[in-house]
Amino acid sequence: MATSNNMKLPVIAEQAYKKGIQLVGSGDCLHPKWRGELRQLEKVDDAFRYDRTYFVPTVEVEDVSRVHHLLLVPSLSKAEELYETFKKHSLNIDTDGRPTVKLTGEEIASAAKESESLIGPAHAFTPWTGVYAYYNSLSECYGSLVKYISFVELGLSADTSYADPISDLRRLTFLTNSDAHSPWPNKFAREFTRVKVENIGFDELKKAILQTEGRSPVLNVGLFPGEGKYNESACIRCAKHYTLKGAIALSWRCECGGRIKKGVKDRAAELADVETPSHRPPYLHTIPLSEIIALSLGYSSSKNKTVQSAWEKLITAFGSEVNVLVDVDLDKIDFVEGRITKAIKAFRDGEVIMHPGGGGKYGRIELPPASQTNKNGGQSALGDF
Repeated sequence: MATSNNMKLPVIAEQAYKKGIQLVGSGDCLHPKWRGELRQLEKVDDAFRYDRTYFVPTVEVEDVSRVHHLLLVPSLSKAEELYETFKKHSLNIDTDGRPTVKLTGEEIASAAKESESLIGPAHAFTPWTGVYAYYNSLSECYGSLVKYISFVELGLSADTSYADPISDLRRLTFLTNSDAHSPWPNKFAREFTRVKVENIGFDELKKAILQTEGRSPVLNVGLFPGEGKYNESACIRCAKHYTLKGAIALSWRCECGGRIKKGVKDRAAELADVETPSHRPPYLHTIPLSEIIALSLGYSSSKNKTVQSAWEKLITAFGSEVNVLVDVDLDKIDFVEGRITKAIKAFRDGEVIMHPGGGGKYGRIELPPASQTNKNGGQSALGDF
């Protein structure tokens, strides 16, 4: 897979601290060499630590139907047990961090239960490898083990508003995570979940996901689903957007002759069967800080020197990107640039303008007129950063 050579535990730990993330899922914990790297870290109760950042073993696997599952594993010894179980059914477990395992979702859930790991569908709504691309319910995928499923990872393509009207998901905790192909803050932890716990480690994380003993998620933070390439139903050739009814009327064939790809938004609407959302933690839509700075100052790239200089000033002043995006009083940010403060406020207040993606083309975010500057390179799409 396309992953930066900088995805090394010391670098991840350093950048996670700058981002404001205290606990990181290791990813790839079935890979023998990566487990070896994790063993070099300091063991602290039921987690691993490098400097100020903690890690718990996690892995994403693909099943025989192409559906992706996320496993949170209590220890490296349990990861070793899973490796031995899955190795019999995988040709690439020693070469790919996200192995393909020729087992059903139910069989993978059984192995997770045996190893005392937590399991849930990864990026559940993505059109190619999400559980709802192939099934209409979790029970169709996980069979008799469906009650063991404890969470659903919403993924970059969905948020609480998409998932909560689906009764199939009512009892499950929603996790907002993002895979990381690079450790730098504009790519790392673009989505994260804030949880209420007593200390940092697997057991406390498990209690938060199961919502027991007073532990629970308290905030989901993620991208706008509209940024995704397949948010709305659209033609994969000409990118013309269609309503669900319009696409059905055309038998999913665009007027140009191209195929209309069903969007995540429409797929979630198909599955929705309850009108009143259940209680969930707040969901804050945002994007990486450097991208907000670029938008506010009118630059098309978050790598611009002026953008990076402003980012460094904010991180130096407030300790982490999460603090700036979520927690710091806005009047304290003005010392860098007033336009940046207005842009951060627009994201916090949900006042940005979304031009949804579809048909394989990313969506675009636009700041409201009061916050917008467009003189240094124009508006950018998610894929430009």
